[in-house]
Amino acid sequence: MAQEYRQHVYQPPKGAADLLLIRHGESMPARPGVSFPMKDGHGDPALHPNGEAQALAVGERLKGEAFDAIYVTTLQRTHQTAAPLAAHLGLTPRIEADLREVHLGDWDGGLYRIKAAEDAPEFQRARENQEWGEIPGAETTAQLQARVRAGLLRIAQAHADERVAVFVHGGVIGAAMAVASGSAPFAFTGAANGSISRLVILGEVMTIRGFNDCAHLE
Repeated sequence: MAQEYRQHVYQPPKGAADLLLIRHGESMPARPGVSFPMKDGHGDPALHPNGEAQALAVGERLKGEAFDAIYVTTLQRTHQTAAPLAAHLGLTPRIEADLREVHLGDWDGGLYRIKAAEDAPEFQRARENQEWGEIPGAETTAQLQARVRAGLLRIAQAHADERVAVFVHGGVIGAAMAVASGSAPFAFTGAANGSISRLVILGEVMTIRGFNDCAHLE
């Protein structure tokens, strides 16, 4: 019988960390004249009821899979989104502060959403130039990418040959995917609330294995 060569099935390389980046569920809406609660200069809204349902869906989707750790950021919407999966798996989430959302400066606390809906000139420039720093007082795109990269590498170094669920933010997922792929900075903006993306990290090399998986939300 002739020798057969089957198609390759991907497995992370030896020593790599396999990270699922899960965007938090939908958070409470912004309202003119009313700021979100603040945490270390960042808007810190709780989950909207839709977001709570998305968190439950994430937990149901992933509860049968093996994870060695769960990470969240300093902001409560990631803690709330991670809670159902953490309960299923009996894991206590760890905090990685460098994966908190983009610091939006004068527009944090909810004003960013209003300015974006109004298509304010600063928002237009940020989008066209792919530069968060066009927003008054915001961190730059380079600053965001540097800290997101540092946070991801810290997690990867602590979890060689392990699988980790990392509950983060839309801007962070966009930055992570841009860093990993070398794409334009905003190429991966807009990951859906409750979506799952995947990065495999070996040393300082990041490989994208999935982006914006929403099958559990449909």
